[in-house]
Amino acid sequence: MKIESLDAWIKPKSKPLLIAGPCSVESEEQMMQTAASLAKNGNVSALRGGVWKPRTKPGSFEGIGSPALKWLKQAGIANQLPVCTEVANAKHVEQALEAEIDILWIGARTTVNPFYIQDIADALKGVDIPVMVKNPIHPEVKLWVGALERINNAGITKLLGIHRGFYAYQSQPFRNEPKWEVFFELRRLLPELPVICDPSHIAGRSELIGEICQSALDLGMDGFMVESHIEPHKALSDPLQQLRPYDLDLVYRALEHRDEAIDDKRFIHQLEELRKQIDDVDNELLKLIAKRQDLSEAIGPVKYENQATIFQMKRWFKVLENRKKAGQELKLEDDMVHELFQLLHKYSIDTQIKNHH
Repeated sequence: MKIESLDAWIKPKSKPLLIAGPCSVESEEQMMQTAASLAKNGNVSALRGGVWKPRTKPGSFEGIGSPALKWLKQAGIANQLPVCTEVANAKHVEQALEAEIDILWIGARTTVNPFYIQDIADALKGVDIPVMVKNPIHPEVKLWVGALERINNAGITKLLGIHRGFYAYQSQPFRNEPKWEVFFELRRLLPELPVICDPSHIAGRSELIGEICQSALDLGMDGFMVESHIEPHKALSDPLQQLRPYDLDLVYRALEHRDEAIDDKRFIHQLEELRKQIDDVDNELLKLIAKRQDLSEAIGPVKYENQATIFQMKRWFKVLENRKKAGQELKLEDDMVHELFQLLHKYSIDTQIKNHH
């Protein structure tokens, strides 16, 4: 993929990059007031605003539509900020380009469908405009990369990924699970791609946004796209996750910037010593996992010879319960223990099935 650096198409007013604005463009007045307040802070590099809002259920506010593009653009011009909005189909792209919107983004519900992405990519051919792509709703990094590749194949080189978290049936304390490991994999596959965090959609609540921004910054993300409304309690969509411009400025200024590389020799020695210990533990873990796999392989024929099913549900529930209790005694998080043994059990079952075919 050919991807231009972030500085080539948007000049961050301060590091890290900050894109902000309301969840939805609701009125010309609301957009102007929010934009003016955000611009006054001096940290915002681009103004965002949703025009078409894909809602989970019909009947809720679904955006003003194309007339709101004019309000968004005027607010940007008045405050000398580029503007961006979400597009979900080729018609949206055409209308946004006609309104001279500066940056487009593709939402999580669209990224999940390659047909939608290809339609948008076709509409973008021959156009030189930055496009930001959010992760799909579910943690499938291949879908995310595929969407970026389709847009790139249309000739778009000003690309950016947006990490907005992932749907979970019960996600606490956040609205969407961050699953930072998906970002790590994206960065491994596309190291040249700038990636920013959308803490508003991860948090679901404005009071958690600062915590998520700090985590994203510590993990090496390039900035944030945050929902900000002049009067969040009056917002027509997602009022709980929007910050007032003043509060967003406080959150941004409170962020601590930490270096990945530090020259302090004492620090480096301590870090390397602890990393060596972690490497040793990991090697022991791998040996134990290999031993467990050998035992899983050995138990398969016993089940087969006695006409027993490979998956033993009661035994599995008992394993989970016992491992959870043992983990609690070791002060390990329940979710980590659950996920670890789910993964081990999956490969144990896969091995037994494979050996019987």
